Amino acid sequence: MSSLINHFNALQASILDSIRVLVERETTSREEARLNEIADVVARQLSDLSGKIELTPQPGYGTHLRARFDFGHDRSEPQVLVIGHLDTVWPVGTLDRMPFRLTPEGAAHGPGIFDMKSGIVIAVQALNAIRTLSLQTKRPVTLLLTCDEEIGSKTSRPLVEEEARRSAVALVLEPPITGGVVKTGRKGIGVFGIRAIGRAAHAGLDPRKGVNANVELSHQILRLAALNDHERGVTVSVGVMNGGTAINVVPAEASAKVDVRFWTPEDGERIVREIRGLQPVLADAQLEITGGINRPPMPRSENNIALYEHARDLAAELGFELRDAVVGGGSDGNFTAALGVPTLDGLGVDGAGAHADHEHIIVSDIPRRAALLTRLMQTL
Repeated sequence: MSSLINHFNALQASILDSIRVLVERETTSREEARLNEIADVVARQLSDLSGKIELTPQPGYGTHLRARFDFGHDRSEPQVLVIGHLDTVWPVGTLDRMPFRLTPEGAAHGPGIFDMKSGIVIAVQALNAIRTLSLQTKRPVTLLLTCDEEIGSKTSRPLVEEEARRSAVALVLEPPITGGVVKTGRKGIGVFGIRAIGRAAHAGLDPRKGVNANVELSHQILRLAALNDHERGVTVSVGVMNGGTAINVVPAEASAKVDVRFWTPEDGERIVREIRGLQPVLADAQLEITGGINRPPMPRSENNIALYEHARDLAAELGFELRDAVVGGGSDGNFTAALGVPTLDGLGVDGAGAHADHEHIIVSDIPRRAALLTRLMQTL
């Protein structure tokens, strides 16, 4: 185990350079040309490792990348699936104010470095170690990097599920909880649009001829708020609201976007029924409701716990403690777990600040996370 850690310690500077290369390629979701380019960059790196590369362009989104490594195994055997994403939440131009930088405290900063450019690099490095060090694996390995995870995996979900059905386990390169804590459970996610339709009128001359869509929407927002059940872990949050056209016009339309999170499929189905069953309060008002469940929950199942315990034992052999937790955010691990595939999430490099200005990784964590991922690929 120490030899593997030493291997990645010796490569730490070059691994950090590779992370910098990816961070300095800004890849905002739906920036198709940029996401195509970064997929090509990573594909060239993986081609050098004798991987079978499949690039799947998605017009308007970018390119999904699959790299298959048999390591001498029959490709029909259940595989180890490693999942990541190439897109980030940061708009193009963020590097101007948040350039890649190293701090004296041993952190590396930059947009997307924690979520999840560093995770992509350690996956490439783990595969490289297996190839160059002639390490043995029990199964073939597939690395799947998608281009639209940050916006709901609209085009990549079928691909994730296709690969999951061919897999014995799924390892997700999302960032860990700060402190290097991996994720064995995630909430399900629903996204809804609520549109209230009223009737316009002059606010001063004919107010009673109007039907105020803002008022109707306000009634519905209070109903949505009443669906929150924090003891059960059910949250319903109205995150965006729009309504009206001018101060002296009774609003004819108003809309809201709603985020829903839940731990169990049953709670998800119940909340969907409640939201889709909303009825207007004001006379002559109408409601249009769109959306639904975007990601199923990833329960902390016995299979996920067993996979985590295996990873924890490997981490102990490598000289560090690995803890687990459940979180409210979603990932592509929700899809693999929903199909019954044992899933371990949060295997990226330790750090903090996903989607925030202080986003960073801890440089000293690179060797041990790369070593752990390598050992997982070997032993599962």
